[in-house]
Amino acid sequence: MKIIEALQNNGFATIDYVVVIFYIILLVCLGLFLSRGKKGQEKSSNDYFLAGNTLTWWAVGASLIAANISAEQFIGMSGSAFASGIAIAAYELMAAATLIVVGKFLLPLMIERKIFTIPQFLSDRYNWGVGLSFSIFWLFLYVFINLTSVAWLGALAIKQILGLPTVMGVMMGMEVDYTLLIIILALFVIAGVYSIYGGLASVAWTDVMQVTFLVGGGLITAYFALDVIADKMELAGGALGALGHIGNWFASQAGDHHFNLVVTRNEDLFPDITNDPYFTLPGIALVVGAMWLTNTGYWGFNQYIIQKGLAAKSLSEAKKGMIFAAFLKILIPFIVCIPGVCAFYIMNSPECVDLKATLAGSIDRSDDAYPYLIRNFTPIFVKGLSFAALAAAVISSLASMFNSTSTIFTMDIYKKFLNKNASEKKLVGVGRLTSLTALVIALIAVYPIMGGADQAFQII
Repeated sequence: MKIIEALQNNGFATIDYVVVIFYIILLVCLGLFLSRGKKGQEKSSNDYFLAGNTLTWWAVGASLIAANISAEQFIGMSGSAFASGIAIAAYELMAAATLIVVGKFLLPLMIERKIFTIPQFLSDRYNWGVGLSFSIFWLFLYVFINLTSVAWLGALAIKQILGLPTVMGVMMGMEVDYTLLIIILALFVIAGVYSIYGGLASVAWTDVMQVTFLVGGGLITAYFALDVIADKMELAGGALGALGHIGNWFASQAGDHHFNLVVTRNEDLFPDITNDPYFTLPGIALVVGAMWLTNTGYWGFNQYIIQKGLAAKSLSEAKKGMIFAAFLKILIPFIVCIPGVCAFYIMNSPECVDLKATLAGSIDRSDDAYPYLIRNFTPIFVKGLSFAALAAAVISSLASMFNSTSTIFTMDIYKKFLNKNASEKKLVGVGRLTSLTALVIALIAVYPIMGGADQAFQII
């Protein structure tokens, strides 16, 4: 069978698969264990949707980042760094600044009102019509856009890293890739098992473990790539020495912007604007322009993000959590951008001709950069950790979206318009049913796009 053969010849060892399987089992068991209630006590809507307001600052910060980071960062942002350079890190650095602003000015207003959802906040600020409109908008966005895109991009990333073949077949009159279908189904089931049963408590506390894998696995991948370069080229200083050497090489390339955090227009080197990274990452305008507006909207008014702050023990814990999340955000460029520029250096520097000849595969498009590094530079066992980090990113995002979808429907639509006198037990039951329904609908919605060929990840 093609898939079995691919799994045996993709550079992964048995121990790597054991690490991934152990991680998944541990994740599900931990999520179910943490969601257990006190004996003889029913779970309330506050317990299910806001974790009983028990989240500490480190749980708030970790869960925020785990919900945010997914395959588009690991694959797409590394690909963007390969194509355009570390200027793509401006998105992450500006996000860190925005988190502090949100924690200082917006989150206190929301916690003061003791709300469950952003539409509730808008209803209080304006009127119920505005709140209802946003409830419907977010439900459609989460189910038909966010859940489907995260699952699909995550499946593509997993397929790329494992080197799995495309297995096309016909289902319900439509040609689909069975490989992607199986991976997407697995991602939905894993994320759904503990998040649907346990609610936000399961999601948030397991995110603490997930973000450890995410940050640790990402940093390990970057470190080993740099360390191998240092070893092969006999550079002093190990990984840091290799990073400095790569930076010097880029500086010696006239007009190259790969090591520039802010890029400028270069008409001489890029007469065709379609190839100029400035038009993808438009310099200082990117930093001080509309990014503030989009970042404030994402980090301040996105339900599956800000819900973690609303579930904090206190306002003080919530603010500390936002600062912790900002710190973690600053680490993301090291996890995803440095690997991208390392891959570009390996593929384009004359110094790496001998090294490149010893490596398996190639980078045919920028999005292949991160999978290429994992296959060639991470040793046995560490390869499994790096793969688990990617899985952690995808699963945690899906779990957060399931929970936020159920929160919005249950509290903003069901309780407010359909059953104002619903008991706490009924609200929790409706929340679980909503999450399960969202999972099924998202699986059906993602089905049509599985028939196409692999697409690029650069939709950031």
